[in-house]
Amino acid sequence: MANTYTQLHIQFVFAVKYRKALIATDWKDKLHQYITGIIQANNHKMLCINSMPDHIHIFIGMRPTQSISMLVQNIKTETSKWIKDEKLAADFSWQEGYGAFSYSRSHVPNVIRYIQNQEQHHKKETFLEEYQKQLIAFEVEFDNQYIFKEPIL
Repeated sequence: MANTYTQLHIQFVFAVKYRKALIATDWKDKLHQYITGIIQANNHKMLCINSMPDHIHIFIGMRPTQSISMLVQNIKTETSKWIKDEKLAADFSWQEGYGAFSYSRSHVPNVIRYIQNQEQHHKKETFLEEYQKQLIAFEVEFDNQYIFKEPIL
């Protein structure tokens, strides 16, 4: 698009259905590479990605040529299919919904560090605590009945 200039930094957060711990350490890097391919195929720029067994954080430089909801739907659909086709996790799917949070350029290095250090971060704070803190910090109104569910053990 001629004469269109943007700087959009978006972090996506979403969980495995029922918060089951299905993202295994031995294939999570392949999942990250697969998602990076989807992001790049849609002409966005991957800034950082990391996952825990039950959820994922994706931070991108986003072009305004696609809606956030369409991109997240594309990622969830394609990765669910890929995980099943590769037989990496039986009955895998993502939980409904997602979080999308925008950041200014000055916050990019801190967000990248935060995502890279998820393992250490979750030793101190649960995913639900982290997610609710983000919603509150960004002043996003939410209804607890629609927040990601407690994990099924």
